[in-house]
Amino acid sequence: MNLRKNSKPTESELEILQVLWEQESSTVRDVHEVLSKTKETGYTTTLKLMQIMFEKKLVTRDDSAKTQIYKAAVSKQNTQKQFLDKMINGLFSGSSTQLVLQALGNQKASKNELAEIQKYLDDLKKQ
Repeated sequence: MNLRKNSKPTESELEILQVLWEQESSTVRDVHEVLSKTKETGYTTTLKLMQIMFEKKLVTRDDSAKTQIYKAAVSKQNTQKQFLDKMINGLFSGSSTQLVLQALGNQKASKNELAEIQKYLDDLKKQ
């Protein structure tokens, strides 16, 4: 599912989506427990955010059991692509080359990551 303009996740919603993408489905309590390992947040805040995300169609909710189960309604890949496209167009004047150079200049890539990047570049050259 593509993100609609009005359903673009906030930073906090992205944190929740990360948990749901990793766990595939979770209760609010499960999501809250994961989030509370890295940041101070209240259970009711997590609950409210997930209710808003349901209204924005970012997550689905199974109400058939006593405890509601949430799943991401948007794919990680599509979400990353849309945010990346917006970043390339907005910050790098449409230049993916500038984005890559900036990313590699700011973060030290491991040998494995560099090998993966090289393989991708080699595959692109073959096309």
